[in-house]
Amino acid sequence: MSSRLNPYISFDGDARQAMDFYKSVFGGNLTVSTFGEFGAPDPSSADKVMHAMLETGSGFTLMASDTPPGMEHKPGTNISVSLSGDSEDELRGYWAKLSEAGTVAVPLEKQMWGDTFGMCVDRFGIGWMVNIAGS
Repeated sequence: MSSRLNPYISFDGDARQAMDFYKSVFGGNLTVSTFGEFGAPDPSSADKVMHAMLETGSGFTLMASDTPPGMEHKPGTNISVSLSGDSEDELRGYWAKLSEAGTVAVPLEKQMWGDTFGMCVDRFGIGWMVNIAGS
């Protein structure tokens, strides 16, 4: 898989409904994983969307989640740019440059779903997520 860049939208508890709507608009294949599927300790968040991805026949990819427990949902700042793929050196290089002089919210490290993932806000205030598959 080559690296790809796509929007990632955070929702306040209605990510599943929103992604179902986007699927009805664009078509394609929608995959959804909940916090509960990954062993979230808070039962109230078990059915909320940890990660959803819509991939369309036109080549569009849209990702989304419900705002994780403990994080504030702020409309207007609820979109990040997601970089994902399996080229570890390439993606770590992007991470190093994007996080330099920025703010790291989640360090780039192994996560419970098995990938290496990190979140940062670059020096211009843009939110970025980097996910390295299977690393």
